[in-house]
Amino acid sequence: IPTSETKPFWDGCKKHELHIQECLECESHQFYPRLYCMRCMSDRVHWVRASGRATIVSFTVVHRPVTKAFEADVPYVVALVKLEEGPQLMTNIVGCDPQEVHIEMQVSTAFEDWSDEISVLKFKPSVPE
Repeated sequence: IPTSETKPFWDGCKKHELHIQECLECESHQFYPRLYCMRCMSDRVHWVRASGRATIVSFTVVHRPVTKAFEADVPYVVALVKLEEGPQLMTNIVGCDPQEVHIEMQVSTAFEDWSDEISVLKFKPSVPE
C-alpha cells in the first residue's frame, strides 16, 4: 500500500516510469524513499525520473517458492541491481531464461501491472543499441 513517502514512486510505476529521489544540495540520488538525503542529510530531496538502466551486481535463482502465490513463477531470479544514477535495489529479472542471467548484465525496467492501481518494477535484459 503506497504511503505519502512512497506515492511518487508508485505513481511513476503506474506510468511505467522509474522515479527515484535526488538531493538538491549534493545532487546524489537515492532509493528507497526517505525524508532526507542519506549522503549530506539535507531535507531538500525531490523526485526525478530515472533512466531505467541498471547493471546486475548479484543474483540468485529461486527454485523453491516461498509461498504458494509464487509457485507458478519458479524458477525466478532475484537480483541486486545498480541503477545508472547510483542507487542499488532488489528486483526480479524477467524476460529471459534464468540461466542467461549473469553479474554485470545490462538490464532495463520492465513493469508488471498487478491491478489498476499497482504496477510492480522489475528488470529485463537490455537490448543492445
